Amino acid sequence: MRLMLSDRERDGLAKRDEDNFFDRKSRRIQPAKLSRTLAAFGNTDGGELVVGIEDDGTWDGFASVEAANDLINVAATVVAPGYYEVDFLSHANESGVALLITVRRTPALCVSTTSDVYVRRGAASVLVRGEELESLKRVKGVVSFENQGLVFPVSEISNSEVSIEFCLSMVPTLEPERFLRKQGLINSEERPTVAGALLFHDEPQIHIPKAGVKIYRYKTDGVAERKYLDAVPETIEGSLYSQIFATVARTVEIVDAIPIMTGAGMKQIHYPPEALHEILTNAVLHRDYGINDDVHVRIFDNRVEVESPGRLPAHVTPKNILNERFARNGTIVRLINRFPNPPNMDVGEGLNTAFEAMAALRLQQPEITESADRVLVIIRHEPLASPAQMIMEYVREHGSIDNSIARRVTGIEQERTIRRYFEELVSSKELVRTGVARGTRYRLPETLRD
Repeated sequence: MRLMLSDRERDGLAKRDEDNFFDRKSRRIQPAKLSRTLAAFGNTDGGELVVGIEDDGTWDGFASVEAANDLINVAATVVAPGYYEVDFLSHANESGVALLITVRRTPALCVSTTSDVYVRRGAASVLVRGEELESLKRVKGVVSFENQGLVFPVSEISNSEVSIEFCLSMVPTLEPERFLRKQGLINSEERPTVAGALLFHDEPQIHIPKAGVKIYRYKTDGVAERKYLDAVPETIEGSLYSQIFATVARTVEIVDAIPIMTGAGMKQIHYPPEALHEILTNAVLHRDYGINDDVHVRIFDNRVEVESPGRLPAHVTPKNILNERFARNGTIVRLINRFPNPPNMDVGEGLNTAFEAMAALRLQQPEITESADRVLVIIRHEPLASPAQMIMEYVREHGSIDNSIARRVTGIEQERTIRRYFEELVSSKELVRTGVARGTRYRLPETLRD
């Protein structure tokens, strides 16, 4: 696409600071060097690259669109189709065209034209190797730590209580070792895999340290400081199946004991149990077990924070997480779903269930953020605006509202309940009724209109 820039837009690109999401290159840049920046954007969080504006902000564009073909071909080589866009930028007072390449975070690993891997750190594209490269491959889903072999006797998982009980529950019943081999949980070198240990070892933390959950109770609605800790943090270990249910039960037990002051006196705090269950299950099943750390559950007076090791995998981001699917630990997710009363019963729909449960209680939606090697989910005990407030906000923005729109805006399905809110707003002279029957709408009184 060809875009004609205004003075403000041109100056914005010329003066914008280069950072994690933006870079500026001369049109004389070598294709190999350009490929580093494109690969770094694709491997990290995406970004924008302008070619044809010098570091000092001077416009020095390509003589024609065709003159940029070599660089466009580099983008097509480095970044998967659908994860980059190319635009040509012009300005009435500048000669030539600049090239804007927009890159999104990619599900696959992006490799430069020299077969190297880069990530973006601040304004630099940094070469990664060794363990850092392996970590990036796990984030991208190229490899999974769950498939790594561990050095301990196969009998520790084939003769464990977990595997025996699991195999007895299957139809038809299988011998544990035969089942484990069939599922690839014992590799060709006769070593149990990480997935096999986490699922079927009675105490997998013996071989995979920091593969548990730590629970903290802070008697504050502020920051997590030691002085607010209520007793020593608890550690929950064991196989993933038992770990999930024990974590959920203990978290609910602690939350249920938190009193809050209301207009009607002291009351217990309440989160939807299905929201806690799904978010905690998600943290345990989808974390990166290659990172030597536990899942951390911090319980405050006004919120619960669940922090799991590892970034969101592949192309999943905090913005698209409810619509996109990618299992970092595919074997773990698949096999734990075969346990009796599986914790991930609705595979792929866990977080959606959590969001819906919070909305049903009219609580704020969970917040999901991502850092360099962590995912944090915050479940706040803070109510949404009241239905009356939401109705009024809609009318102020759109001019009027009817019953069906109000039900959609507030999330309340009962027509009678919404009608009651309208009656109260009309009685208090906040709204006026116009029309009759199915044509009834509600507007602001003349005195309240702008």
